[in-house]
Amino acid sequence: MKRGKRYIQAAAQVEAGKIYEASDAMAKVVETATAKFDESVELHIKLGVDSRHADQQVRGVVVLPHGTGKSVKVLVIAKGAKADEAEAAGADFVGGEEIVNKIKNENWFDFDVCVTTPDMMGLVGRIGKVLGPKGLMPNPKSGTVTMDVTKAVKEIKAGKVEYRLDKTNIIHVAIGKKSFGTDKLVDNFNVVYDAVLKAKPAAAKGQYVKSVTLTSTMGPGVKVAIKA
Repeated sequence: MKRGKRYIQAAAQVEAGKIYEASDAMAKVVETATAKFDESVELHIKLGVDSRHADQQVRGVVVLPHGTGKSVKVLVIAKGAKADEAEAAGADFVGGEEIVNKIKNENWFDFDVCVTTPDMMGLVGRIGKVLGPKGLMPNPKSGTVTMDVTKAVKEIKAGKVEYRLDKTNIIHVAIGKKSFGTDKLVDNFNVVYDAVLKAKPAAAKGQYVKSVTLTSTMGPGVKVAIKA
């Protein structure tokens, strides 16, 4: 892959093969994020598990102490009092069957997270085939299938993120923006990393965390020392 001049200059500031302590790694990421926009900072954790096995899945949610830096649009599929609750909590879109039909018939996806109440899952299931591939299908494990829609909406707006293994056994999570500065980004990093450590499956054998890397949207990867 051909790299641009800015990337090459940034990569030159990261010592090849060096593994940095978290705060030093984060400082490097912030320093090398030189694009003209506020770059996102991402955490990538490669695990020594096999995501093909159900008993080795690693998945969960955390609320980042300093948020994500992104404005998140929340859709709540609910009815009656729960729909009113969702609106009061600050959901961007609230509806029932009409919203489901809009997604199904108009290919409408102007939202980032979908929350629903358990009694609406039968309805939501009708659009599971289109929500699933986009990572938008509500799930009890991520707290997006719940009767407490107020809590769900407020946590998502405050910076709740989901982490989960991909097919290559790596977890990718955006943990903030360059403009947060090193200290706030390290706080967010620690919350996600510690949650992943606690989520270690009983079936995992050998070394659990293989590698930890921090990057900005346009910057080079910086290797982070693995926590015990």
